[in-house]
Amino acid sequence: MSDCIILVEHVYKSVTDSTGQLDILSDIDFSIRQRETVAIVGASGSGKSTLLSIIAGLDTPSAGTVHLAGQDLFAIDEDARAALRAQKVGFVFQSFQLLGNLTALENVMLPLELAGRRDARRVATEILDRVGLSQRLGHYPKVLSGGEQQRVALARAFVVQPTVLLADEPTGSLDFATGESVMALMFALNRELGTTLMLVTHDQDIAARCQRCITIEAGRVAHPAPSSR
Repeated sequence: MSDCIILVEHVYKSVTDSTGQLDILSDIDFSIRQRETVAIVGASGSGKSTLLSIIAGLDTPSAGTVHLAGQDLFAIDEDARAALRAQKVGFVFQSFQLLGNLTALENVMLPLELAGRRDARRVATEILDRVGLSQRLGHYPKVLSGGEQQRVALARAFVVQPTVLLADEPTGSLDFATGESVMALMFALNRELGTTLMLVTHDQDIAARCQRCITIEAGRVAHPAPSSR
């Protein structure tokens, strides 16, 4: 389809250890359209996070492939995948993944600086203001609350205006009220920037906010969802 931004084709992932072969993903097959919001749900250990890593090109499948923005991720080398991620993909992790030796502002400036943007400070300051952290620009992660750290992580993910945002349990480390405010902010930024959002969650309330839900059970798509509403 012409507006397909992510195409996952017959993806398998297996690993081998001392006990033999473990099949993590089996024949995963679906597509996601531009601007669509999709939740990947399933029990712990079902393969959700592994699938997200493969879609990001951070992990490689045992078989099958993924097309991201028209590019076959596994037909290019690791450096080319990294370059594609830098141009097209934003990440939000449960553990925030902020650099402790950088301030909130410097954490958000970093992807812009890596892209050679001369306006990195101005753009990073603007989006931190958008997420309600204009008074915390010079603070290091260790003195920020969990909710504040996750908002910095959101700002860093959205500052490059990615085509695709991938989020892995983005509220898993937060209390209910803080998680609610972070998710409201994520969906608001997603709408404003027209980003495709794909998130892994165990929270059915969060999943229900997405246009589509894909359930993974024992490494397989259990309930193929209809295309976006």
